[in-house]
Amino acid sequence: MENIKEGWFRETCALWPGQALSLQVESVLYHQRSKFQDVMVFKSKTYGNVLVLDGVIQCTERDEFSYQEMIANLPLCSHPNPKKVLIIGGGDGGVLREVIKHRSVESVVQCEIDEDVINVSKKFLPEMAKGFFSPKLTLNVGDGFEFMKQNQDAFDVIITDSSDPVGPAESLFKESYYQLMKTALRDGGILCCQGECQWLHLDLIKEMRTFCKSLFPVVDYAYCTIPTYPSGQIGFMLCSKNPETNFRQPERQLTSEEVESMKLKYYNSEIHRAAFVLPEFARKVLSEA
Repeated sequence: MENIKEGWFRETCALWPGQALSLQVESVLYHQRSKFQDVMVFKSKTYGNVLVLDGVIQCTERDEFSYQEMIANLPLCSHPNPKKVLIIGGGDGGVLREVIKHRSVESVVQCEIDEDVINVSKKFLPEMAKGFFSPKLTLNVGDGFEFMKQNQDAFDVIITDSSDPVGPAESLFKESYYQLMKTALRDGGILCCQGECQWLHLDLIKEMRTFCKSLFPVVDYAYCTIPTYPSGQIGFMLCSKNPETNFRQPERQLTSEEVESMKLKYYNSEIHRAAFVLPEFARKVLSEA
C-alpha cells in the first residue's frame, strides 16, 4: 500500500499535479484489486470510512452528502415531473439514496460496471448504500454505454456519477457519450454529469460545455464545495432537451419541511440557485464556450 506511509494516506494524481491531499489513517478495512481497479477502504481519524479507487478518494462518510445531494437534486428539481431515472456509475450508492427520496420517481435503473464497489460499499458505507435495497431500483451490473444503446427515449433524468477522466471513466467525458445520453432521454429530459473542478480542469470543462451546446438547447455548469475532492470543489454539467428549462431557477422548490423530511444536509433551493454563480475567472472562460 504505497499510498499509506507513517499512518497517513496520501492522494496524488497526474490530473492535479503539484498537490496532494493527506488523511490520517486509523486502520485499513479492505484492500483488493477488482476486475477493473484497485479498491480500498480505510477508517480515517476525522472523516470516517473512506472509499478509494485506483488511489483516488471517491467519498468519505463525513462529507459525501454535499456531492451526492447536489448531483441528484440539481437535475431532479429542474425537471417538472421526473418518473424514470438512470444512474451511470455511483457504485457507492450515495446518488441512488438521494434519487429515491423523490416521491415522483417511480423507477431507477443503475448501471455500475464494478460489482466489487457495490459490495464493499454495502459493508463499509452502509448509510450511503441503503438505497440498494429500494424496491424502485433495477440494478444492472455492466456497461452503461451498452445499456443506453438498447434503451432509447426511456428516461426523464440521467445522472452520471463517474470518477475522473482517466482509466475506466475516461470515455464518460467525451462527446459520443453525451450523444448517447441524449438518445436515451425522453423529450424534455435532463442529464447531470460529474463536471470536474474549476481550479484544475477549466479547459476540459470549457470543451465539454462547447460540445454540449452543440447537442442540447440548454446547458449550464454548477458546483459545490467538498473538502476531500481536489481543491475542495467539484462541478456538475447539466443539459436539457427542453428549451424552456432554466437550471438557475428550480422548477420544483423544496419547502423547509421537505428538506427536513428528506434529511438533506447540503441542498436547498437557495443553494441550487447559488451553485450557478461562478467566480469571475471561471465565468469568463465558460461564457466564451
